[in-house]
Amino acid sequence: MSAEATNPATAGPVAPTAPQALTASVAPAAARRKSRPRIDLRRLGRAALLGPTARGKLPDAISHVVEAHRAHHPDADLEPLRRAYVLAESSHRGQMRKSGEPYITHPLAVTLILAELGAETTTLTASLLHDTVEDTEVTLDQVREQFGEEVRYLVDGVTKLEKVDYGAAAEPETFRKMLVATGNDVRVMSIKLADRLHNMRTLGVMRPEKQERIAKVTRDVLIPLAERLGVQALKTELEDLVFAILRPEEYEHTRELIAENAARPGDPLAEVADEVRGVLRESGIPAEVLIRPRHFVSVHRVARKRGQLRGTDFGRLLVLVNEDADCYGVLGELHTCMTPVVSEFKDFIAVPKFNLYQSLHTAVARPDGQVVEVLIRTHQMHKVAEAGVVALGNPYAPAADTPASDTATADAPSSGASADGERVDPTRPGWLSRLLDWQQAAPDPDTFWSTLREDLAQDREITVFRPDGGALGLPEGATCVDAAYAQYGEDAHACIGARVNGRLATLSTVLRDGDTVQLLMGQDPASEPSREWLEHAHTPAARIAIQRWLATHPAGGTDPAQPGESDDTCAGGVQVTAGPSEATAEPRTASSRATEAPSPAPAATTARPADPSAPRPPVAPGAAPAHPADGAHAPRSRRADVLVDRPGAAVRLAGCCTPVPPDEITGFAVRGGVVTVHRVECAAVAHMKSRGRAEIGVRWGDTAECRVSLVAESFGRPHLLADLTEAIAVQGVEIVSATVEPPSQQRVRHTYTLQLPDAAHLPALMRAMRDVPGVYDVRRAQHQPPRTS
Repeated sequence: MSAEATNPATAGPVAPTAPQALTASVAPAAARRKSRPRIDLRRLGRAALLGPTARGKLPDAISHVVEAHRAHHPDADLEPLRRAYVLAESSHRGQMRKSGEPYITHPLAVTLILAELGAETTTLTASLLHDTVEDTEVTLDQVREQFGEEVRYLVDGVTKLEKVDYGAAAEPETFRKMLVATGNDVRVMSIKLADRLHNMRTLGVMRPEKQERIAKVTRDVLIPLAERLGVQALKTELEDLVFAILRPEEYEHTRELIAENAARPGDPLAEVADEVRGVLRESGIPAEVLIRPRHFVSVHRVARKRGQLRGTDFGRLLVLVNEDADCYGVLGELHTCMTPVVSEFKDFIAVPKFNLYQSLHTAVARPDGQVVEVLIRTHQMHKVAEAGVVALGNPYAPAADTPASDTATADAPSSGASADGERVDPTRPGWLSRLLDWQQAAPDPDTFWSTLREDLAQDREITVFRPDGGALGLPEGATCVDAAYAQYGEDAHACIGARVNGRLATLSTVLRDGDTVQLLMGQDPASEPSREWLEHAHTPAARIAIQRWLATHPAGGTDPAQPGESDDTCAGGVQVTAGPSEATAEPRTASSRATEAPSPAPAATTARPADPSAPRPPVAPGAAPAHPADGAHAPRSRRADVLVDRPGAAVRLAGCCTPVPPDEITGFAVRGGVVTVHRVECAAVAHMKSRGRAEIGVRWGDTAECRVSLVAESFGRPHLLADLTEAIAVQGVEIVSATVEPPSQQRVRHTYTLQLPDAAHLPALMRAMRDVPGVYDVRRAQHQPPRTS
C-alpha cells in the first residue's frame, strides 16, 4: 500500500493510510451517541485531565496491572497508566456490561492480559482507553492532547466503524481499517486480540446465536491473526473458548479425558521430567525442565490422530536454557541418553517460523512405548513463543544504545520498507504486506471479508528465492502463478513460464520451501493472463488481479502455452542446414519479425521454408547427416565410440535422445542387424520394452567427438539467432543443422544438431547458450516414440 502516514513513534502527524472513509477519526456525532451516556467532561474535574507533570497516587484498581507491568518493565513510567485509568473510569462511569459488572472492568481486564504478556507502557495506556472513543464522549483529539500521537493512533486503530454509517459492511470494514492500522503499528492488533479474549471469556451472557456468530469470526479471523503474530498464549485460549461454543459435545468429551488422566495414579510426564533433569545435571547444562499441559484443542487433535490416548499425550516437556548453544547441547544429551524418535525432530532455531517462533522439537520413547514430546528453547525464545510481537515491546523505537551515526538504521522500521521493498522490522512480515496489498484491490466488503478468511486459513508459509538473491514469502501450496503476482503485481499478466531450481516449469507448478524461482516475462505490454490461471492461483493477490483483468476484458483470457510444451507441427517454420565449418544464416521469412537476420551468410548456407502441410523434418544426429542445401558439401560422419555386446554389429546413436558420453545407455537391435543406442531414460526405451524387445548391452569406449541435438527456447528479439550461433561457434562446436520455428506467444524454439569435438564440452556449451540474452532454456532433444495402433 502506498501510505503517506508517518510512524506513530515519530513526531509528525499520522495521515490516513487507507481510503478516507475507512481511516477517518471516529468523531462524536449526535446520531451516534443516542445510546451512550451523556458525560460532561467539564464535570469530570481536573483529575481526569491532569497533565504529565501533575503526578498522583496510583489507584488501587490498577494495582494488579502495575504489578504485572513492573515484572517485565521495572523502570517503566507509570504516570500515563494512572492518567489513562482516571479518564477511562470517569468516561465509562454509569455504563454496565451485559454481565452486570461496571464497564471499566473490561478495559482493566484487557490491559491486565497485555501486561502479563509483557506489553510496554504505551500499549497498556491505549488499552485502558480503547473503548472510550467508541462508547463515550471522549474524542481522538482529546486522547492526542493528553497522551500523544502514538496512543491516539492505537485507540483509533481498534475503534469500530459505526453501523449507522456502514450498515452490514461495518464489521468487515472495521477489520479492514484495523488491519491497515496494524500495517503501521502491530500493537493495534495486540490490543484487539486481548479485547476479543476477554469478550470471549464473558460470552456466556449473550444469546446462543450471537455467541456462535462471534465465535466463528474469532475462529476464522482472530485466531489465525494471533497465530501469525506469534501470540500463542492468546491463540490457545481463544481456540479452547471457540471449541466450547461451536463444538460443545466434543469439548465436553475432551474435558472428561483430561479429568480422567488427572485422576490416574502416577504421571509418566513427571517421571520423564525427573530423568531429563538428572541427565542435564550430570552434563553440567543449567536448565529448567517444566511440564506443559496441552490445551483442550491440542488434546482433541492428538486424540483424533492417535486414537487411544496415553499419559504422555496430555502434555509436553519444556526445557529452558540460557544460550542458543545450550539448546543443541540439551538435544545431544537427550538423544544420547534416551531413545529419540528421529521423525519428530524439527529445528525452528536455525529456521524460525514465519511468526518469530524459535525452538527445537524432539521426542523420546519410554521403555513402555509411550512417546514424550520435548521442546527446547532459551528463556528469551520462550517469551517470544508465548507473547509473539507483544514481547518486542515498542518495535518502532530506536534502541537506547544506538549510536548517533546509526540513526538512519534505527529509524528504518518507521520508514516502513528496506531497500528491497520489504519492511525492516519483524512485526511487518511478508504475509501482512501481502494482505495489505490485496485488500486495496478488493472491490467490495463481501469480497474482502470472504477473501480475508480464505487467506488467513492458509496458516503455513514457505520462502522461495529469486535468482538475484531476494526472497518471496508465500503461503504453503502457492504456485508459480502466485510467485509471479507476488513479485510483479499486475505486470505478471505477461508471465509466460518459470524455471524452478534451474529447470523449466509450468506456471501451475506448486512451489516448495527453499525453491529458487526465475519467472520468465514476455516483452509484449498487451499480454494477457489465461483463464486457467485462476485454477492455479492460491493467493488473493493473484486471484483478484486475474479476476479484475478478466472482468474488464470479457473476450480475453487466452491460454498461452507453457514453455517446454512441444508443438506437433512447425507450420511456417524454417530449417537451416549447413556444413560443419560454415556459419548459419537467419532466415528471412514472414515469421522472422521477432528475429532480425544478420549480414548475408556464405552462398553454401541456404534457408528454405518448411512445407506447412508436411510434418517437421526429423533430425537424425546419430545417423547420416541431414542433406545440406545445394552447393554445400556433406560433413563427414563423426560418432562417439560405442562398444556393443554383439560382435560385428553396426551401431547407430538414436536421433530421438541423442546420447553422448557419459549418458547411461542401452541398445536394441533393428532391421539389418544394426544396434540403436538410446539414453536409458528415453521414452523410446520404455516403448520398446513394452513390445518385448530385448535389450543389448552397450557402453562407451574411448571417445572424444560426438553429435547431439539441443533445443533452445527464447523470447523473440532482433539478432537472436546470430547471437546464438556465435555463442556456439565460440565454444568450437560445429552446427550440422538448425530448425527455427515461428514465434508463438512471444517465444521462439530452435533445434540444433551439433558436432562436439569432445562430449565433455556439452555442459559448458549449454551454459553458454543459456547465457545468450533472451534464452531461458536449453535442453537435450527428446522425441516421443511413434504410437502403435
